[in-house]
Amino acid sequence: MELDDVAAPVVEVQLPIRNKQQRQQLTKGMEHMRSYVIIPETPPASEDAYGVPAAYEPIRKPTTTVASDENPQKRSDPFQFGTRYLEEGDDIFAHNAWDHVEVDAQYSEFIEQQTIFQRENQVSDFDKQRFNDKPEKWWDKFYGNNQANFFKDRKWLVQEFPVLGEVTKEGYGAVTLLEVGAGAGNTAFPLLAMNRNRELRLHACDYSAKAIDVIRSQPAYTAQESPAVLQADVWDIAGQHLPPGLTPGSVDLVLLIFIFSALSPDQWTQALRNIFTLLKPGGEVLFRDYGRGDLAQVRFKKGRYLDENFYVRGDGTRVYFFDELEVRKIWSSSIDGVTGNSGQTAAFEVRDLAVDRRMLVNRQRKLKMYRCWMQGRFMKPSRSEIEKVGEP
Repeated sequence: MELDDVAAPVVEVQLPIRNKQQRQQLTKGMEHMRSYVIIPETPPASEDAYGVPAAYEPIRKPTTTVASDENPQKRSDPFQFGTRYLEEGDDIFAHNAWDHVEVDAQYSEFIEQQTIFQRENQVSDFDKQRFNDKPEKWWDKFYGNNQANFFKDRKWLVQEFPVLGEVTKEGYGAVTLLEVGAGAGNTAFPLLAMNRNRELRLHACDYSAKAIDVIRSQPAYTAQESPAVLQADVWDIAGQHLPPGLTPGSVDLVLLIFIFSALSPDQWTQALRNIFTLLKPGGEVLFRDYGRGDLAQVRFKKGRYLDENFYVRGDGTRVYFFDELEVRKIWSSSIDGVTGNSGQTAAFEVRDLAVDRRMLVNRQRKLKMYRCWMQGRFMKPSRSEIEKVGEP
């Protein structure tokens, strides 16, 4: 018998058992906000119920019948978002989000302290020029790295802007919708999927060529039947030209979802000119963007402050944070270089404008996150209304 035929003895090797590591509660970039976003599970008896300074909690409303056991979702209408109010006695972590949440005075003071810190540690003059010179190149880099994988599809848009549900219904009729800042199509593709209106024309534009390449490469885009509903093009809202395929007065609706904040304040006027020019009389702008004091602003640390309420993210993209009065002024003021039929300077009409304050919570990691957004509808006056501006 050959030695190779002898079975080798079985040796059991005891491998060390690795203990499952607990998920990190906060990233390093969020550690400076630990006391403001984390509520200890067992607060010290000598401190407030939620601990200090983690007790910088939201302002609660008086208890109502909405809090009854018959309505566990805490909504007056179970299908109506925006009506879940945090009341006295509510468990913050019973739901993933609370609506219309105001922060207490201590947290507001913390926001002010953060802003002062950011302002004192702002971006160098060299980097300001680098980030402001050609902002589209940073978005090209962003979409080159992330493709269509970073942002989630915005399936909430019809809830926030019901008109989008109307114009996509079968038989609604001819309507032209322009989305500015389309990115990878996280708004355009959900609208395309729900659309039953054969006469809808959806123009998705972005000043990042990489983003448009991502949209054009998606099966939902390439598989469209003729005539195509969705057309994607490179276009800078603050540029001197109108988008391909669109002419003055040809657009019914303009979607501006987290796009105005990517512009520097000195670009706003030209953007308004372009939008006003493109819209038909009576056409509307659907607007949603970042509000001042939002967690995304408060969490910025050193070297991110470009100018007042204007920041640069770690990936080089820029973001501005608005307040309600500022947004109202931007959209209701006369637009330089644009005139109505009477020769008078034109302006949008503010149909709706509100501050959307929500507290989002992570129940597993015991985090509370204060978010703040601006949301509005702005209309280009009808021809008769524009003409009235010039009447004595």
